Amino acid sequence: MNQQELQKIIKNGNTTLGIELGSTRIKAVLIGPDHSPIASGSFEWENRFEEGIWTYHMQDVWQGIQASYRNLNDDLQEKCGTRLETIGALGVSAMMHGYLPFDKDGKLLVPFRTWRNTMTAEAAEKLSSLFQFNIPQRWSIAHLYQAILNHEAHVSEISFLTTLAGYVHWQLTGNKVLGVGEASGMFPIDSVTNNYHQHMLEQADTQLAADGFRQHLRDLLPTVLSAGDSAGTLTPDGAKLLDPSGILQPGIPLCPPEGDAGTGMVATNSVAVRTGNVSAGTSIFAMLVLEKPLSRLYSEIDMVTTPSGKPVAMVHSNNCTSDLNAWINLFQEFGQIMGVNLEQSKLFEVLYTQALKADSDASGLLVYNYLSGEHITHFEEGRPLFVRTPESHFTLANFMRANLFSSLGALKIGLGILLEKEQVKIDRILGHGGFFKTKEVGQRIMAAAMNAPISVMQTAGEGGAWGIALLAAYLINKTPDETLEDFLINQVFSHETPSTVQPMPSDVQGFNQFMERYKIGLSIERAAIECFKS
Repeated sequence: MNQQELQKIIKNGNTTLGIELGSTRIKAVLIGPDHSPIASGSFEWENRFEEGIWTYHMQDVWQGIQASYRNLNDDLQEKCGTRLETIGALGVSAMMHGYLPFDKDGKLLVPFRTWRNTMTAEAAEKLSSLFQFNIPQRWSIAHLYQAILNHEAHVSEISFLTTLAGYVHWQLTGNKVLGVGEASGMFPIDSVTNNYHQHMLEQADTQLAADGFRQHLRDLLPTVLSAGDSAGTLTPDGAKLLDPSGILQPGIPLCPPEGDAGTGMVATNSVAVRTGNVSAGTSIFAMLVLEKPLSRLYSEIDMVTTPSGKPVAMVHSNNCTSDLNAWINLFQEFGQIMGVNLEQSKLFEVLYTQALKADSDASGLLVYNYLSGEHITHFEEGRPLFVRTPESHFTLANFMRANLFSSLGALKIGLGILLEKEQVKIDRILGHGGFFKTKEVGQRIMAAAMNAPISVMQTAGEGGAWGIALLAAYLINKTPDETLEDFLINQVFSHETPSTVQPMPSDVQGFNQFMERYKIGLSIERAAIECFKS
């Protein structure tokens, strides 16, 4: 499209905007009527570890949102000499789970407790037993119940409990709502009603009352909406929060806020039954849309939903590339000391590619990338760890391969439950996130781990911000009775041909050998935690 056509699209508001607050980056993506990205902007940020809590400061939330929106407008200005005054629709997404409790005046009662925290073991175990439904430690209800069990003073003041995406949406619209996919990481969802599970709500109220909490849980939780439902409009105050310059006009419709799991499913066209996707970045999770419920409760498996409410088995590992990124930063620092200015994207490409030249099993090297705890392998804390034997073939290629293998280690253990024990059938698996940015490498490593073909869309790099922009487009552009699955197939991905990498037998064998070492060596990780207390 030429500059004049682009200007017309922008002026008429034939666009949708997606904003996603990821673990390391806040990103804004503007898409046009063909659903292709027009402009984008981003802001790098990092979680903080303060007083034993993984958190982000709320001022950083708004600084990052405003910066990414401003950068997007700068991008537009450069491309077509204009800035956004209106948008067809917009949506907000963020990392799932966590704990944001507010009092009746809208004051945040304690610092944001993110998905990364693993201090709710007692609450998660008791609730899982009560419901006979797995409640992971990172879920909002686990955080609330743990605060009750710990007799935290703020509990009596809670008037509203939400997630990061729900919070931002609330500030922009005044509406306390969540998309069903995001809500399914707060409290179990009944996929028949697409709402919180009523019987479990009643069970929770009884149990929480017995522990001294007198409020009804339903009164504290956001209203649940499905993809395509109206979730409010941008208020004048919300417009100023997003764009302090005052150029952006209020009244823009918003789709329900969603989590990164749901937007990842949308961005990879993985919302239909027997499809799956893997999102790999700071953390890693696999989402498999189920034909039928699992046969029993598994503590390693989350049961969540798609943005339209279909049941999804989710395997979530807290640790993926954070420690690998730390090693790459070390290599970059070495280059700087040697007087070589190494562009980070090029450094990632070169080092990742080395992994394809390694021995198939990484020659006896063993890595644990546990920057934080890992529930799949039952660790409340983590200690990044590298181990080798004297006879190991210690090369850069093997080192990189071991680190990439380790990024998938915990995920592999969780997926084994679904694919082997439950015999879950999947027609296709799509990957997205930073792990897949280097051509072929991430796909090949993931194909080895899953022993299945791994596909990546050309748009995968846009990730969740693009996914929530698509959900905003679905809100205003769907035809009557058009499902989200049909919308994606017919209007978004009809001409998209994914890049697919098949598993190589030698890679599969090598990964399995590494995993045997990985499982045996977990005692080493345990010893490191015991030896080096935080």
